[in-house]
Amino acid sequence: MDEQLNRMAGVSPAKTFTPKQGQYLAYVYLYTRLHRRPPAEADMQEYFRVSPPSVHQMVLTLEREGLIRRQPRAPRSIELLVDPRQLPELL
Repeated sequence: MDEQLNRMAGVSPAKTFTPKQGQYLAYVYLYTRLHRRPPAEADMQEYFRVSPPSVHQMVLTLEREGLIRRQPRAPRSIELLVDPRQLPELL
């Protein structure tokens, strides 16, 4: 029953992710809650102090793994597909 509700809501059931991916997911979640819009890749670059290609590769990986969804050619379109209760504390 929970799986059906999650699928209908667009939330993936208990996806697994690496600790690093968890930090990016937690950042997307908290940034979106605080600013009422998803972060840009530049925001993630600044927070994690990494290069633009590193952030972009992580975003592509998260999307490929089904942890986030993005709209093509639309800035700030990251949508979290993981239950926020599964996310680690942002460090």
